[in-house]
Amino acid sequence: MMQSLYTASTGMLGMQTQIDTTANNIANVNTIGFKKSRAEFADLMYHVMEYAGTSTSDTTKSPTGIEVGLGVRPTAINKIFSEGSLKQTDNNLDLAITGRGFFKMELPDGTQVYSKNGSFKIDQNGTIVNSDGYTLVPQIVIPPDATNINIGTDGTVTVIQPGQTQATQIGQIQTTNFINPAGLHAMGDNLYLETDSSGQPVEGIPGVDGLGTLRQGFVELSNVELVVELTDLITGQRAYDANSKIITTSDEMLQTTNNLKR
Repeated sequence: MMQSLYTASTGMLGMQTQIDTTANNIANVNTIGFKKSRAEFADLMYHVMEYAGTSTSDTTKSPTGIEVGLGVRPTAINKIFSEGSLKQTDNNLDLAITGRGFFKMELPDGTQVYSKNGSFKIDQNGTIVNSDGYTLVPQIVIPPDATNINIGTDGTVTVIQPGQTQATQIGQIQTTNFINPAGLHAMGDNLYLETDSSGQPVEGIPGVDGLGTLRQGFVELSNVELVVELTDLITGQRAYDANSKIITTSDEMLQTTNNLKR
């Protein structure tokens, strides 16, 4: 059987992975805090018919070998954590991190998760939560009579209450960083989970020790660039088509061989 059939099939499967990744990027172009992914590939093992340096005579050696590749395989789908554009919303509970860092939240079962989506809300108890009701960590409770909420670039949360002229500090938002953010597990819902590859979380005050500062009244948009993604979609489709043509050509060659007569 011709090896080209199997080699081309690996190419089609690889390009399908790239197109699926690109499709997910495009689908989330307007998702707050979304980080795009990039499919990465490597060539497979080689069928070696002759090694380079094989002796061709008593005094000469082959300068090159004869090695036929067996296709391609996906090696990783890498998250790109470059900063997205900031959009002003004028909502006091919308926060964007300018620089490195994640917001830390807690699931109902106590699991600690991380997110770049700073679109927060207040629940029935005045606690700052995300759109799914997951509590921001450390927990911050807004007094019910607060007339104004201010969040500084260092995460300091202050409020003004009736009858007061001075702002009262009620808490401080911290951010978390990882030595390898690409190693985080993407759970969906704009949430990430710590893994062995991401390294231990490093928490701190925004603006200190390399952590980004906070911007109140802004959200960080997706870092997906449509022009780049559409270009990748076209090249992936063309590569898929080219690999399918290889299968067609190999099939025609086999058909020609089967039609040979003595």
